[in-house]
Amino acid sequence: MAVFTPVTRGQLAHWLERYDLGELLGFEGIPSGVENSNFFVTTAAGGFVLTLFERLGFDELPFYLGLMRHLAAQGVPCPDPVADRHGALLGRLNGKPAALVTRLAGRAVSNPAPAHCAQVGALLAQMHGAAAGYETRQPNLRGLDWWSRAAPQVLPFLDPGQSALLLDELRQQRAFAVAARRLALPSGAVHADLFRDNVLFETLPDGSPRLGGVIDFYFAGIDSWMFDLAVAVNDWCIDDASGDIDLVRFAALIEAYTARRAPGDAERAAWPMMLRAGALRFWLSRLHDLHLPRPAQMITPKDPAHFERILHARRAGVPPIP
Repeated sequence: MAVFTPVTRGQLAHWLERYDLGELLGFEGIPSGVENSNFFVTTAAGGFVLTLFERLGFDELPFYLGLMRHLAAQGVPCPDPVADRHGALLGRLNGKPAALVTRLAGRAVSNPAPAHCAQVGALLAQMHGAAAGYETRQPNLRGLDWWSRAAPQVLPFLDPGQSALLLDELRQQRAFAVAARRLALPSGAVHADLFRDNVLFETLPDGSPRLGGVIDFYFAGIDSWMFDLAVAVNDWCIDDASGDIDLVRFAALIEAYTARRAPGDAERAAWPMMLRAGALRFWLSRLHDLHLPRPAQMITPKDPAHFERILHARRAGVPPIP
């Protein structure tokens, strides 16, 4: 989340007239993230999140909004898109596609404990089960095709060692993709960005965490369930300094996931390359955002070296799914 396209109070109040949400009481930009312009919005009806989409078009967005609607209806704690008086989930504000969704309770955690990881694993399995019934199809737009386009764009900014790492991993991932298609790994609509900042927790009176919900579905797409699981493990279950997997948090997340959905033999065999794929995807996107940035009023760039370390660590070896 970020602010690339500013919005004034008057512009927002006028735009909200199409909704039955009462008077606009307040709004503020959200500085985190790097893709869209996001705002917290408070009206007489409650709290919401407004998103102006900077890259995605009107033809692509129904997939994401429909997926959130579908998951929310299946009991997944996620934002539910708000329809206007005409039933539309998508509008236009300041020349950009815009949508309003419900705001969830809770806060992101920066240092997750095993209890957090277990709830994330259970949530991810619940999402995969619920998404299996979502029939709209749209590919993961940050998948292998995008990696192949982005790599030549960032190579001029890399040193020889980084260039060699990027090209070798991309070559191996292309070969793996061919094999994965033959294996027909179970797939469906995945979140593909289930990082710590996209899951909200509340703290109960006894100090234990309770998952409040999952947000930011705008990198979702059709991909394998194991890729989605790998992305989550690469953020929730690691030592941030080294990129190595923290085995205690890993066990908590994986055990909670497999209790709801047991991966098959082909998925287990693909697991090491899926973890590497998850690391490559975010190393590439962070390199792209750092070296080829877009102008924004509020933005918080993220360090690509973090996922370079994770990719090195995954290439050295990974723990199997028990």
